[in-house]
Amino acid sequence: MSCGCKTSGDSAHSCGTKKTANGCESVNTCGNSYKLSVFDWLSNINNPTPNRCDFVEVRFKNDRKSFYKNVNNIPLHIGSVVTVESSPGHDVGVVSLTGELVKIQMKKKKSSEETALKIYRLANQKDLEVWQEARKKEDNVKIEARKIAHKLNLEMKITDVEYQGDASKVTFYYTADNRVDFRQLIKEYASTFRTKIDMKQIGFRQEAAKVGGIGSCGRELCCSTWLTDFRSVNTNVARYQQLSINPQKLAGQCGKLKCCLNYELDSYLDALSDFPSSSTVLETEKGKAFCIKIDVFKKKMWFAYVENSIAWYDLDIDLVKKLISKNKRGEKTIPLEDLKQPDTPLQTIDLIQENNVDRFEKKNRSNNKNRNQNRSNSNNQQGQKRNNRPEKQDRPERSERPEKPQKQERQQQNNNVNSNNQPKQQKPQQPKVHLEKVENIQSSDAEKKPNPNKKKFKKKFPPKKDNNA
Repeated sequence: MSCGCKTSGDSAHSCGTKKTANGCESVNTCGNSYKLSVFDWLSNINNPTPNRCDFVEVRFKNDRKSFYKNVNNIPLHIGSVVTVESSPGHDVGVVSLTGELVKIQMKKKKSSEETALKIYRLANQKDLEVWQEARKKEDNVKIEARKIAHKLNLEMKITDVEYQGDASKVTFYYTADNRVDFRQLIKEYASTFRTKIDMKQIGFRQEAAKVGGIGSCGRELCCSTWLTDFRSVNTNVARYQQLSINPQKLAGQCGKLKCCLNYELDSYLDALSDFPSSSTVLETEKGKAFCIKIDVFKKKMWFAYVENSIAWYDLDIDLVKKLISKNKRGEKTIPLEDLKQPDTPLQTIDLIQENNVDRFEKKNRSNNKNRNQNRSNSNNQQGQKRNNRPEKQDRPERSERPEKPQKQERQQQNNNVNSNNQPKQQKPQQPKVHLEKVENIQSSDAEKKPNPNKKKFKKKFPPKKDNNA
């Protein structure tokens, strides 16, 4: 009997089955593997041709898949655990695809029908027990294999370990920058693990696909979920998309350029086909202007003069094409400032400084410096005023000083000014003050003399006591 679990993950955590009297009972050890799961969109469609497809797709640990021929015409469906041919011995896997889609996948991956291996049978209880016991050893074997490689001073990294279904062979997946001589390593592995050893080198992208993880976008890595073919990514892809060549932002967890840079490349190339060349130089009456930046979405190009590259001028691509055609006729265009207002990049520098962590400290330091300078300048000015102040002998006497206008004259001047502007609102009447008293107060302020009639009171304190007495 076969198991009907369709959400099983890699063969290390895939659905196991137990034989019972009623049939197959699935073990709840299913993991997530969106990359290995396949949706058969032809499953509900009747095949008009009588020819039946005898090939099925079987998946193993991680992203390893292969095509096998059902020579015994066993009734199989997605999720069936089968025992297949291997060299040496046999292997255990899970059927991931059946029907007509298998032929399409074989044609896509260029797999020949003649070299396809055979399916022996549905996996029995003994096959499943051996398979599960072998899978449990993989983590410990990987740690021990890394220790042995480190002891031999080999520049390589053991990424993953996979046991065959009958535990007769173990495959070590490793990554290395250069060629590695692992003849002594294989001897050490064979004597330690007592089984046949197979070494297989993989790339850094394949390593990330096997390990998995979360990308900078917050989602699972594309290579570990659905991406099956790894295309080469160049730095020109980032230049076409007007991205800064920053390896920390453009590199993925594998250390290579992100595969998602290729997703929108075709749309950018279509948009850039309407743009003039980025090396365009405009001949103006004020001088030569070169292109600094391109905005693909707004369809604009920024230009700046060779002598003054601080001021940038954004122009539409249609206008740039007209200016280029005018230069080809030997005519110089009008200055860029007559075409567009300049956009100074200093504004962007201020925005960058606002996001800086030390922006508050820098501002406070500059403010403190300005305050100290203002204080020193004000002290110097006050000292100069004091030095320029005339001495007492040179000052005019009070009689020679210009007299201040009386209060009545000042009130008349204020009334004349208010009458020229607008009528002033009447204030509530205040008690009248005699002018004689005001004059006496002003005169008393000018010449203050002590009042002889004023009595002086002295505080009387008790006599001090002599401590000697």
